[in-house]
Amino acid sequence: MHPTRFLLKNFFPRRNKRNNQVLKLSRLTTLVPAVLLLGALLVRIIEPPLVAQLRLAVFDQYQVVKPREQTALPVRLLDIDEESLRRLGQWPWPRDQLARLIDLATKAGAAALVLDILLSEPDRLSPPEIARLLPERSEYDAARATLSGQPSHDDVLATALARSNSVLGFALTQEGRGNVPQLKAGLVQAGDPPNPFLLPYTGNIAALPALTANAAGYGALSLVPDSDGVVRRAPLFVTVGGKVFPSIDAEALRLAQGASTYIIKSTNASGEVSFGTGGGIVGVRIGALDVPTDRAGRVWIRYTRELTQPVAAWQLLAGVADPQALAGQIVLLGSTGAGLSRYQPTPIAGTASALAIRGQILETLVSQDFLFQPDWANGAEIILSFTLGLLLIWLLPRWGALWCALIALAAILAVVGGSWTLFSRYNALVDPLYFSLVIVLVYLTQSLRIYLGSERERREVRGAFSRYLSPALVEQLANEPERLHLGGETRKLTILFCDIREFTSISERYGPEELTRLINRFLTPLTQAILDQQGTIDKYMGDCIMAFWNAPVDVPDHATQACRAALAMLKALDQLNDELASEAASAGRSPDNLKIGIGMNTGAALVGNLGSEQRFDYSILGDSVNLASRLEGQSKAYGVSALISEETFTMAPKMAALELDLVQVAGKADPVRIFALLGDETLAQSDAFERLQQTQNDMLCAYRARDWTAALGRIDQLEQLGVDLVKRYLTIFRARITEFQKAPPGPDWDGVERRLVK
Repeated sequence: MHPTRFLLKNFFPRRNKRNNQVLKLSRLTTLVPAVLLLGALLVRIIEPPLVAQLRLAVFDQYQVVKPREQTALPVRLLDIDEESLRRLGQWPWPRDQLARLIDLATKAGAAALVLDILLSEPDRLSPPEIARLLPERSEYDAARATLSGQPSHDDVLATALARSNSVLGFALTQEGRGNVPQLKAGLVQAGDPPNPFLLPYTGNIAALPALTANAAGYGALSLVPDSDGVVRRAPLFVTVGGKVFPSIDAEALRLAQGASTYIIKSTNASGEVSFGTGGGIVGVRIGALDVPTDRAGRVWIRYTRELTQPVAAWQLLAGVADPQALAGQIVLLGSTGAGLSRYQPTPIAGTASALAIRGQILETLVSQDFLFQPDWANGAEIILSFTLGLLLIWLLPRWGALWCALIALAAILAVVGGSWTLFSRYNALVDPLYFSLVIVLVYLTQSLRIYLGSERERREVRGAFSRYLSPALVEQLANEPERLHLGGETRKLTILFCDIREFTSISERYGPEELTRLINRFLTPLTQAILDQQGTIDKYMGDCIMAFWNAPVDVPDHATQACRAALAMLKALDQLNDELASEAASAGRSPDNLKIGIGMNTGAALVGNLGSEQRFDYSILGDSVNLASRLEGQSKAYGVSALISEETFTMAPKMAALELDLVQVAGKADPVRIFALLGDETLAQSDAFERLQQTQNDMLCAYRARDWTAALGRIDQLEQLGVDLVKRYLTIFRARITEFQKAPPGPDWDGVERRLVK
């Protein structure tokens, strides 16, 4: 039974209804960590945006620490940069200028030419367009005729596109604008239809039909950032109006290889397995290259620390660029100029232009240095989190916070290390953060629950034992409630009884209020002396104190502690008598000199909550208790303040105790050796006490041998030592021996003094 239940049952039995409610609440709180664990797993399955963003932030840091190595790859940016705009005029440039750029790139040997520019409207700088805008007046007729006879810039651009391996793009929208684009390549679907998994768009902003008709490739232009605005993944395919279309990145890779068909592999294709979450796309084959994707057909962009270095457009037009820089390259024509290119956040390079990001996408595809999330990663995260979370919930109450913290830390470090190893060696993206957060959450929640439960136990223990024990012992028991045992138990205890001698005659001289104050003044310091030595107050019976040691908390040297308490009680009584004498002198009356008798015994006793259902006390029962009570009664008869039994003397051998007699007390069949407690270890080690003890032992030997003369001689020696603590005892014993001289005991006399009256 749990200590809390034990306390509620045994120390508060009169409050059963409330206790049952507390126990039910205690049971319910044990479910909190498990419920939170299940909730965390549900969050992982649902994956709200915050969870996804935290995971992506971890993957970003991996790329920051270990980006893709910068190597020579057949991807080149042809950049209409700020310098090109300064030299050749502001944007938009006439499209015959773009045509010249395309022709020069084609002549330089570009493997594919991708226009990262949306050409959805006619060129307003085209001669026919200018002619159309001239006023309808005669003075403009000649100019109109001349301009109308010149070729359109869009036609010039279309011709240039036709001469090159070019890719144009369309913009994606959710507004239903534009016609459905024309697919320039074949599309093979392996496995489940990809449409439900791809990013869906309802419309597009198309390039001019005359241009798209002459381009070899046509794909989606738009970059699609994650919910936090960072561009980490690039969709290779999307749906527009329900139909599947490639991105310009996929088209560029296809044309560079001279391929004519895509193969989209989804779950349930040959050799592919389901994700366990409704399927998805697993990869795309473009020409001779296999590209792994996430379930939405997106490829993770593996960024380099330094972005792709461009060739400036003005340099190519001016003939100062090295033509070999474009030979065999996939050339991306676009702009990084301010106001022309939208800059977007990236995992490692801060913000970058759309053209630079497009270059990173193509370099990732060409290098085949792909990041990927294994299809087992989600399941592994959930299973590991659930398994270790349950293990921690189970282990924490048993092994404690420190060991479980080490286990949790080791598990987190192992998962983080494994995640990093998978990334750095195999490019696999496995999230260590979710697992770590779940384990920390479970650990903290379960630790908090255990702490609050322990605090509740401590409060119950403090409430149950504060009237029995010293604050230090109460706190020790509160911190270690497992020391409590169920119901009653038999333990070896040291029991103490203390009573005021001649209390009846003293009480007759006081009124009720004065007597109450006197008793309180007497009990308070003596009680404190007991509590200071780790004793347990059993009860007060008028002027009598009953106490014991070694329950409910273990006190290994309980006999010694009890002896020290008795000596402290005698010292406290002397101080009280001095105060009473001073008060009596001030009041002009004779003082009351309080005297006490103390009896102590060590032995087995039943300890626990004893009483009825209506009233009970944490108390003790047993023959050893009765003997302690009898010894307290005999202390006056032997003229000493504190009597201890042989068992107590044996367990406290360093205390200054003097054997007095062999006594049979009322209720005991066997005689017991009794000792006068005279002082502590310091006195016991003194030469004077050793002489006293040796002489006393010699006296008892002579007495028990019926050598009355020798015994009286030893008493004379003892009296000469001048020990006031045993002065009355020696007088009593001298009288007894003198009587034996006059009337010797019978032959069956065994040296036992029989005190059969309580």
